[in-house]
Amino acid sequence: MENSQDESETEPLTNNSASSEGVSPNEQPTSTVEPDNSPQQQVKETPILVPNERTAPLVMVETAFLASTASLIWLFNYYFPLGPLLRIFFPVPIALVYLRWGNRASWMSALVSGLLLSVLMGPTRSILFLIPYGLMGVQLGALWRRRSDWLFSVGIGAVIGSFGFFFRFWLLSILLGEDLWVYLMAQITELAEWAFVKLGLLVVPNLTLIQAIALGMVVLNNIVYVFVVHLVALVLLDRLGNPIPRPPNWVQVLLDYEE
Repeated sequence: MENSQDESETEPLTNNSASSEGVSPNEQPTSTVEPDNSPQQQVKETPILVPNERTAPLVMVETAFLASTASLIWLFNYYFPLGPLLRIFFPVPIALVYLRWGNRASWMSALVSGLLLSVLMGPTRSILFLIPYGLMGVQLGALWRRRSDWLFSVGIGAVIGSFGFFFRFWLLSILLGEDLWVYLMAQITELAEWAFVKLGLLVVPNLTLIQAIALGMVVLNNIVYVFVVHLVALVLLDRLGNPIPRPPNWVQVLLDYEE
């Protein structure tokens, strides 16, 4: 008797609910969830890189994180040098800050990197990082964000790198109390004399020729360096969702790089 009474009480409820919703009792309603109007969906659809009050903490955290990354790469390369392997990453974190957050955040990242290195390694080595790699990172980020071609950005980066090379020689000469440029000229003179003997040229290189060779080697070395930085940034920043301008056609053919 109790079971029949319970069934009689539950049947009207199911029938009324099915008739009111317009569906059969065996079917589940599909209009109970509205993802488009929920607050969580609205938060997910909000662009992350919009410069507003909500993204201000994100800008600060990413700037500090990438600044510390650049500093740690320089620090690790100083105590555990791996040749040119880590040098190609020196300006990339600061350039990434510029691509994501613009000019002010990039300069702040370079300055924070310099301050961190001055605490860890002293002001001299922090200056050697800022000039040229800090400046190069800011400049490359600006050129990449403005979609400049590789010829222009590599040229500007080579000029900054060459300036940084001579600045390093000048600063270290002051600190050591010796003219390191004279030592470099002696090494270039020996190299030029050896090359002239191998080529069968009975010419004694003068000082002007030696300085021109030294300047050409410095500029060529920085051109190759900045070009390799572009290649690394092309692969790395594409994976991070902040692509740089596309390389020339001959580079894409040489590397078999698919956009």
